[in-house]
Amino acid sequence: MDDEDVGIRLEAALRFAREAGELGLRLFRNAASLQVTSKGVQNVVSNGDKEIEALLRARFAEAFPEDAFFGEETGRGGNGEAARGIWVVDPVDGTDNFVRGMPGWTISIALVVGREVEIGILYEPVFGEMYVARRGHGATLNGVRLAPPRVTSLRDGLVGVGYSLRRPPARTVEVFRRLLEEQGMYQRGGSGALMIAYVAAGRYIGFFEAHINAWDCLAGVLLVHESGGWTNDFLAGNGLFEGNVLVCAGPGMQEAMQRITGVS
Repeated sequence: MDDEDVGIRLEAALRFAREAGELGLRLFRNAASLQVTSKGVQNVVSNGDKEIEALLRARFAEAFPEDAFFGEETGRGGNGEAARGIWVVDPVDGTDNFVRGMPGWTISIALVVGREVEIGILYEPVFGEMYVARRGHGATLNGVRLAPPRVTSLRDGLVGVGYSLRRPPARTVEVFRRLLEEQGMYQRGGSGALMIAYVAAGRYIGFFEAHINAWDCLAGVLLVHESGGWTNDFLAGNGLFEGNVLVCAGPGMQEAMQRITGVS
C-alpha cells in the first residue's frame, strides 16, 4: 500500500470516527436505556457497542472493499489473507464507563498493513479529543503535535495499569510491588486505549497490561511510537489475533518500565 493510499484511508477513517462518535454520544447521553449483557466475568457489552461497530464495519466495507476488518464484537471479516490492509476496531473501549454514564471511553481504529500499524485514531467524544497518528508522520491531539516531555524517574508521574482476568493476578501484583518500591504511582482509568493515548500525550509516563487485545491498543501503540515513546513488540507471535502483553513508555522511561515489568 503506497503513501497516497494510506492518506486516503486516513481521511476516510477520521470521518467515520466522528460519525461513530456522534452515534456514541447519543447513546451515552441516554445510558439508562442501553441494553447490557455479559460476555464473561467483568466483561460487558451493550447494544451501543454493537451499533457503533456495525456502522464502522459498513463504512469501511463500502469505502475500501479490498480491506479486511477485525472488530471486538463481530470478529474478522473481509478479504482475509488477500486483504491490502486490516482495520482493527474497538467501537467502545471502556464499556463499563460508557454504560454507567461516566466519561473515560473511546472509539479506537487502527490500520495494519503487513507487520506495520499505518494509522491509529482514538476519538473520545465526551471531551471532543481526537488522537491521530500516521506511521512516519507524527501524532497529534486535536491537530496539535504530541511531544511529551522527557521524564526519567517513576517518581515524576503516573503509570497507567490495566488488568485482565486472562492472566493470573500475581503478574500484575508484582509490577505494582516494584512500582511502589520505586515510589511510583499508578491509575486505572477503565479504558486501556485511552491510558495508552495518555502516554503519548504526556499525561502518563508509562502503561502496563499483562494481556491486552489488539483492538484495545494498536491505535495507541502507534500514537506512542509517533510521539517519541517506546513499546514492546505487541504484534510478536500472533499478537494481532490473540493479544499480548503490552508495555509503553514515554520519552526517557523505557529502562524504568522494562525494569518494573520484566518486559524488554
